[in-house]
Amino acid sequence: MAGSGGLGGGAGDRQGTGPGQGPPLRAPRAPLALVALVLGTYCLCALLRHCPPTSRAPAPAPARTELPRAARRPGVPGLPVASGSGRRRFPQALIVGVKKGGTRALLEFLRLHPDVRALGSEPHFFDRCYERGLAWYRSLMPRTLDGQITMEKTPSYFVTREAPRRIHSMSPDTKLIVVVRNPVTRAISDYAQMLSKTPGLPSFRALAFRHGLGPVDTAWSAVRIGLYAQHLDNWLPYFPLSHFLFVSGERLVSDPAGEVGRVQDFLGLKRVVTDKHFYFNATKGFPCLKKAPGSSRPRCLGKSKGRPHPVVPPAVVQRLQDFYRPFNRKFYQMTGQDFGWD
Repeated sequence: MAGSGGLGGGAGDRQGTGPGQGPPLRAPRAPLALVALVLGTYCLCALLRHCPPTSRAPAPAPARTELPRAARRPGVPGLPVASGSGRRRFPQALIVGVKKGGTRALLEFLRLHPDVRALGSEPHFFDRCYERGLAWYRSLMPRTLDGQITMEKTPSYFVTREAPRRIHSMSPDTKLIVVVRNPVTRAISDYAQMLSKTPGLPSFRALAFRHGLGPVDTAWSAVRIGLYAQHLDNWLPYFPLSHFLFVSGERLVSDPAGEVGRVQDFLGLKRVVTDKHFYFNATKGFPCLKKAPGSSRPRCLGKSKGRPHPVVPPAVVQRLQDFYRPFNRKFYQMTGQDFGWD
């Protein structure tokens, strides 16, 4: 979507043959002290974000296989709604990444499925809240009935070194979904979100490169997240590739029903969410959900999704495309998918 919270648009995909192409950029780099101060403040705020509030977990109710007809989901005969019945389970599937790839859109699309019960907020259990314990984590989950899948999404799991081991300890059978997007566009989208929260940030170029257009600064999170092959290497000692599904953020825009169909197949679900559920919102630049029965209007992601990207000089885009190319190709080889970013 176009913008920082969406799935497409922004800088565009540019190809080149070498890092030296593009006109030289001579604007001075932001003073080092200012960069450190602003980034330090941003990182401190991120670290201080709280886990979801602790609450005493209610005693799980026994699972029920049948509910009165009035409690069944409208339009799906015989399918019960797991609102106050069922029990809380650990997620059988996780959307583990990546930030600004389209994870929120995918989660909202999947929540249309009657056999998917998903936590709406990001619990950040396996990266920031692990000390709360597995019982606390399970208490956050929605109740499910037999045959329904529990899910949650926290995009930072994919780049958290401890997450694979922790998730494996919970269940080695967990299914893992990674939504990936052209790493250059993703980085610009990430920066746009940062800029909306911290207007005084230095320019994208000043943060992405050392010394003007010197070496790419992989210490900056917006750049580092896009090294998908390196992050995947961290997961493979714990989970085989068969436990992963890699979703294209670009195709989630151009063909949402097709990508969601792949996800439903991966989860062992009937293809209930189809093209009849989507329409393309030209104003936002990404797919939205058609009006549901009983609703007054269609459902689109919030105002923070589809945020305009800042203008980034073509030479900066070209340099980053060149930088990511070998990492992208390794990722294609590892996953057996060519995402077309090069």
